[in-house]
Amino acid sequence: MIQLNIIKTEVTDVEELQKIAILTYREAFDQSNSEENMQDYLSRSFSTEQLTKELKNPNSAFYLAAYNQEIIGYLKLNFGDAQTEFKEARSLEIERIYVKSSFHGKQVGQRLFDKAIDIAKENNVDNVWLGVWEHNPKAIRFYEKNGLEVFDQHPFRMGDDVQTDLLMKLEFKSR
Repeated sequence: MIQLNIIKTEVTDVEELQKIAILTYREAFDQSNSEENMQDYLSRSFSTEQLTKELKNPNSAFYLAAYNQEIIGYLKLNFGDAQTEFKEARSLEIERIYVKSSFHGKQVGQRLFDKAIDIAKENNVDNVWLGVWEHNPKAIRFYEKNGLEVFDQHPFRMGDDVQTDLLMKLEFKSR
């Protein structure tokens, strides 16, 4: 396992966050979407203004994964009204876990997921949930391996293409 530092992201890190967000999103989804739809999504979701707004939201948190001073992935979490759906007070949404493709299989995604679970437990939430594209079997298997189960689905707009995300949840045992 590689030596990884997971660092809470601040507003001053917005440019680093933007670089890794665009790079990893493209690596994950370029081959499955038109360039027009990718550009539309990237410009709306990963603009400096949008990311700064999200970084300033007290109910959202970003974490950068660094290896030898290189940013290789990131995690975004949402609590309360920052959640994209449900907005349950005792839930935590993992909105994004992305890792550079050259670091896939090196436990980086697992470490980011574990960080999310640690934060969920520290905040005494009842469950962790996320959305994952129905045509991403590798990610679905990863989340299933970590105990999440599909409980619903929702539409995800990628430019003019409406795709389906599976909603997955991990319930914590009553405390």
